[in-house]
Amino acid sequence: MKRRERTRRLIELGGLVVKAGLVELTQDDRAAIYGALVAIAATLRSEKGEHALMMWRRRGKRAFDQAKVEQSRVRNTTG
Repeated sequence: MKRRERTRRLIELGGLVVKAGLVELTQDDRAAIYGALVAIAATLRSEKGEHALMMWRRRGKRAFDQAKVEQSRVRNTTG
């Protein structure tokens, strides 16, 4: 992976961490956020990994869809 691509992906991941509310909920505690990510990785390595990934993927897609709906409402009210 090229450096620019990697940088772009890291920025996008950071944006998702903020968008999910993790920064606010942990009061920007990097150790807590990292610990949560380690716990996610452990879950994915476990017997429940495939099921957890499927559930998280569904939840994420719904959240993305909801954000699009909300963004559309804002545009329609302001524009």
